Parts: sequence; structure tokens; C-alpha cells
Amino acid sequence: MLGVFRKLFGIKDKEEETGKMYIIAGLGNPEKKYFGTRHNVGFATIDALSDKYKIELTETKFKAAFGKGRIGSERVILVKPLTYMNLSGEAIRPICDYFKVDTKEELIVISDDVELDVGNIRVRPKGSAGGHNGLKNIIALLGHDEFNRVRVGVGKKPKEYDMVDWVLGHFDGEMAVGIKEGIDRAVSAVEEIIENGVDSAMNKYNSKKNS
Repeated sequence: MLGVFRKLFGIKDKEEETGKMYIIAGLGNPEKKYFGTRHNVGFATIDALSDKYKIELTETKFKAAFGKGRIGSERVILVKPLTYMNLSGEAIRPICDYFKVDTKEELIVISDDVELDVGNIRVRPKGSAGGHNGLKNIIALLGHDEFNRVRVGVGKKPKEYDMVDWVLGHFDGEMAVGIKEGIDRAVSAVEEIIENGVDSAMNKYNSKKNS
């Protein structure tokens, strides 16, 4: 039955080809009102990768929008969960299972980080959710926290703001310029992970953007 499903939707199993296949998932919320918000920088990074490598996210299965292509010589699948942020794992776990990727080596998750200044990024090969509900759900459904992640700084919450209002707010002024730089750095970090590994990406991109 599973074989019939694969043929019906034209999706090849990873085993039909050799080598790695990377799942690159950006976290966010799918409604238009959330586009451009702090919480959706993961989606924005996927959009930047999609534009750069001409990978269209035209398939909608596994509670996600996704598209297949290549970055350099490596096969990749760009993913946007359609579950809303807090249930991101409900999309990422099934798509990783279906394509039989090693989630400890071949999964890269891109998310926002309120502890980093706008424009800075942080690459990690594992770790806690750090209070991020999307990462928390992915960790819960994968059953481990040993997956690559690229966290994009969206700025610390001012005292007068509620956290929900802050992460669902939009960038303006200098912050709008800074987040564009952060997204560009996140794209470069993803490329570095794929080409040279997560340790190399950490060495190159975990310093402050002005260093």
C-alpha cells in the first residue's frame, strides 16, 4: 500500500538514490497575517533559500509545504510546517520518517531567537528548546534534541511588551535592515552545514555580526 502511495504522488524513497538528503525546515505560522513577523524568520529563511536555488515549495503533504532540489551537490527538501508554530513537530517528524533521513545528521531547523540581537545567528548541533515552543514540540516528537539548528536573532523583548505581542510583531526601521542581514547569514550557515559540517558553521557564524 505504501508503494502505491509513493507512485501515486510521484515521491521517490531516499533509498532509490545514494548519499545524503537534508531536510531544511523553517519554523513559522502559515497565515498571511504572520508573514514578516519575528516568529516567522524561519519561513523567511526558507523563502530566501527557495529563491536562491529555484526550489519551489509546491507539494503539500505531511502537514507541510515542501519542495525538493539541490544545494551544491547535495539533495535537499525545503519545508514549511503548516501546523502553526507550537505543533511544528507534527509536520517535521512524518516528513523525516517518510524520506528516511538521519535526523541527527540530515535535519536542519531554522527558528527565531529572542535572546540574540537582530542580525546575529547561532548554530548548534543539539540542545534544549530554550523556551521556544516550536523546537520543544520537535524535540518531543523526535524523542531527542540532537538535530542541527540555526537560530536567528530577532532582538530581546522590551520590558513594556508581552512576549506573544513581541514575537508576533513586525520589524521596522533599522531592525528591518538587520533582520535581512540575519536571514542572509542564516542562508550562508545552512550552506556551510551542508558543505563542511556543523562544526565549521559554528566556527564561522556564531560570533557577533560586527566581529
